[in-house]
Formats: sequence, C-alpha cells, structure tokens
Amino acid sequence: MAALAGILRRLPSLSLSRALHTQAITPKSTISALQLIRNQPSQYVVASFLGREYILTPRDLLTVPRIRDVNVGDVVTLDAIHELGSREYTLRGNPTLPSSKVKVEATVIEHTKGAMEYIFKKKRRKGYRKTIQHKQPYTRLRVSKIEIPVDA
Repeated sequence: MAALAGILRRLPSLSLSRALHTQAITPKSTISALQLIRNQPSQYVVASFLGREYILTPRDLLTVPRIRDVNVGDVVTLDAIHELGSREYTLRGNPTLPSSKVKVEATVIEHTKGAMEYIFKKKRRKGYRKTIQHKQPYTRLRVSKIEIPVDA
C-alpha cells in the first residue's frame, strides 16, 4: 500500500515533466506551417477522388472505380485536397486546400476487374431462379509525389 501511495505522489510531477518535454512548435502562418511539413521526412494527404476520401502517401497504390477518360500511363492530378500532414504537423483546408499550396499527382497503372460477384434471385414457389455474374471494373493509380511548392 505504501508503494502505491509513493507512485501516486510522483504522478503529477511525471506528467508535468512529460508535458514540458513534448511541447511542439506552433506555426504562426500557413507559409510557416507548409515549411515545417516540407521539412518532415514523410507527408500524407487526405484527398477526395470520385466522391470518396482517401488517405494517400507517395508510392501508394489506389484502386478506384473505372475512369473511362484515361489511358494507361496518363498522369492524373488530384484537386480536392482536404488535409496535408506529416508525423508532427497537420494543415487542414476549409473545406479544401488551394491547388497553389499542394499538388498531388497519380499515374494510371492499369485498368482491371475485381473478383467474380454472384447475384442470386429467386421467387418462392414460382420456380423462378436467376443467377447474375459480373466483375466490377477498376482503375489502379500510383501516387507519384506530393509537391509543396516553395513559393506557396
């Protein structure tokens, strides 16, 4: 019991020293926040693409519903960037970040199809049975890089 009381007496000082140790630099402007994120070893973005939000990092492979207007090897620019961040810092848009602040490109790797899907329809006591099979078409994208321009 005495050991537990000793631990409880030391807890407030431990949390105070931890809070002093982990204080982060708070940027004063968007330009300084972008500079801090740019200096980090890795970045990520939260982007909307075809109505869905994705968390993306460089070299990610993204599978989306088929995009009919692009060919293999084309470069697609992701416009709706909601959040840019790194391990230490995050910059959120309201609702999106301007394209002058961050630029994300993805290359079309392939057009493919998913697994076979089976849809079975039937009506009770009528002898009606029907099986529909199909494969959903997809497009695969490789996120090439996240660019944060210096003049942003």
